[in-house]
Amino acid sequence: MLLMAFDSTQQALRAEMLLEYADIENDMCPTPKEITAGCALSLEFPEEALDEVRQIITQEKVDIRGIFLKKESGYVSIN
Repeated sequence: MLLMAFDSTQQALRAEMLLEYADIENDMCPTPKEITAGCALSLEFPEEALDEVRQIITQEKVDIRGIFLKKESGYVSIN
């Protein structure tokens, strides 16, 4: 699973709605402390959906902090 972090709750909720509309599995979760973000909410989604998620957030102009992959050493940005 990948994690998308946001700077605002409004953008997190908007992204959740857009992914659900596109039938992309997602799960709202607390933003991990290792990721500095202005919002306490993040979205997890399957790695296989990355290209489609990027297309949606670009087309719909969703402001995100970044997309991260969880490794043993912590979260790594994949932007």
